[in-house]
Amino acid sequence: MALKLRLARHGAKKRPYYRIVVADSRSPRDGRFIEIVGRYNPMLPKDSEDRVALDVERIQEWLGKGARPTDRVARFLGAAGLWDFKNGNNPEKGKPGAKALERIEEKKDKAEARAEAEKEAKEAAAEAKKAAAEAAKEEAAAAKAAEAEAKAEAKAAPADDAPAEDAKAEEPKAEDAKADEPKAEE
Repeated sequence: MALKLRLARHGAKKRPYYRIVVADSRSPRDGRFIEIVGRYNPMLPKDSEDRVALDVERIQEWLGKGARPTDRVARFLGAAGLWDFKNGNNPEKGKPGAKALERIEEKKDKAEARAEAEKEAKEAAAEAKKAAAEAAKEEAAAAKAAEAEAKAEAKAAPADDAPAEDAKAEEPKAEDAKADEPKAEE
């Protein structure tokens, strides 16, 4: 029969309290046990003396008979100097699984795409702003040139003669266009 020193859970829902028991390794966690050799109350502060209570003499006796502690109980016994507890080293346990790695990769790709899109949007906005500034400069230059040209024309041509001549010249052209059109059949 393989003996274990392990925790048996008692207490209410969300308020755990554990007994440290000697039990057959095949029996259920909270099931049949041989002897209670201590208690553990995780609800108490870590520096409290009542958090872990051990019956040292009985534990030494059971260890002498071949009982082996579980990891958590071995940690308690190591703190009390009854057992040489070595921290477990399982570097694979802390690594994420395959699906978690996929999610991490997807998240990374989305972040890169978002950063690239933001960069492109900033560049496009800068180009649009630059183009708008250039267009505004060109419009201002064109407006100044048109204004200067209009002033030059106004000075070069007399004001009374030019509009009258233009109006007379336009009237015959309009009549000629009407005459040239074919008449619609009725």
